[in-house]
Amino acid sequence: MSTPTRVYIARLAGVAVFDPNGDQVGRVRDAVARIRAAQRPPEVVGLVAEMPMRRRIFLSINRITTIDADAVVLGSGTLNLRRFEKRPNELLVLQELLDRRVRLEGGQPGAVVDVAMEARRGGEWTLTRVAVREQTGRLGRRGHLHQVEWDRVGGLSDVGEGRGTANLLAVLEDMRPADLANALQDLPDDRRNEVAAALDDERLADVLSELPEHDQVEILAALDRQRAADVLEEMDPDDAADLLNELPPPEQDVLLDLMEPDEADPVRQLLKYSAGTAGSVMTSEPVILPPDATVAEALARIREPQLSPAVAAQVFVTRAPMTTPTGRYLGMVHFQRLLRDPPADLLGGLVANDIDPLRPGTPLPEITRRMATYDLVAMPVIDRNNRLVGAVTVDDVLDHSLPRDWRNRDAGRVSTPVEEMPDGAHD
Repeated sequence: MSTPTRVYIARLAGVAVFDPNGDQVGRVRDAVARIRAAQRPPEVVGLVAEMPMRRRIFLSINRITTIDADAVVLGSGTLNLRRFEKRPNELLVLQELLDRRVRLEGGQPGAVVDVAMEARRGGEWTLTRVAVREQTGRLGRRGHLHQVEWDRVGGLSDVGEGRGTANLLAVLEDMRPADLANALQDLPDDRRNEVAAALDDERLADVLSELPEHDQVEILAALDRQRAADVLEEMDPDDAADLLNELPPPEQDVLLDLMEPDEADPVRQLLKYSAGTAGSVMTSEPVILPPDATVAEALARIREPQLSPAVAAQVFVTRAPMTTPTGRYLGMVHFQRLLRDPPADLLGGLVANDIDPLRPGTPLPEITRRMATYDLVAMPVIDRNNRLVGAVTVDDVLDHSLPRDWRNRDAGRVSTPVEEMPDGAHD
């Protein structure tokens, strides 16, 4: 095996996995170690890799030819695509050991920040050293970092208790919200809720939007109500409305009352629409500008980083006011038109209004048909007074057209060119 003899596992998180031909097949998410008796360090039996469609599989350590900080390379293009399931005598190193509260020699308390695996003769890999940061008890002061042999750290045998979240969050911080949501689904419920609660409000809002409804509800329920209301404020109004729809009406009312009025009002409005209609799936905060705004102003607006690609793909032009429900709807301008016209041109002269807008009661199948017919990524929704009340985007349509449990990791199947082996969950 062409690889360093000692590898710190937290540094492997997110590293790309390649087959022998150099094609990427996934990314490392954790290492699997087998617990052994007689105080012997656990044996590392493989890695957990995340494949397309968020499926996590087991990669036997014996099938890996290279492990380093830049890449993991497999010795074979044939993989067992069964979804990884941890066995009773195994532990997931990052999930279960990071932030573990332990004792150094002399009784000094500390927290695990990384764990090293080391190659032995015969190709066996074991957990040999633990990076532990002292806990000083002094606010704002970081303790010394120690690299200690596995058998000289007290408290590692009681895996599952006494953990914080800081070091696990450090491993997860660079993940996209969808990937972080997927990682949270792998954690036990109490650990998932603990890690979720440690995220800041904006990050947690993004992650909640990527989770199945039942996980959203359980995480929200584990927060105190004011924190839950703060997180809902950070969510897009349509996502917040979808989540609140999963709660009993009395609980909806409590959380809405705790939200800032200007954040709660658009959510309340969305909750009034019937399920499966344009009103229930639309965003109430598309990009809206007046007809005397310039192309340059419109381009500046759609460059705002918080906008999703579907929302930023067009500007809706209306009379004042510019928040929904707006003044009279005039039309929309696609971003490609903005790129073609001079920066000083006015939007009023560029609007397209040759496609009938949706109404709040337009059913989802009709929305899908019309968006497909006209190759649109978003459509305006207007009320009976011709005021813009929102826009339905293609991601809104997909979210509500797919099966209800599509975000569950067990709900999807993988389409991949590698061969599936018939043996068990582990190679």
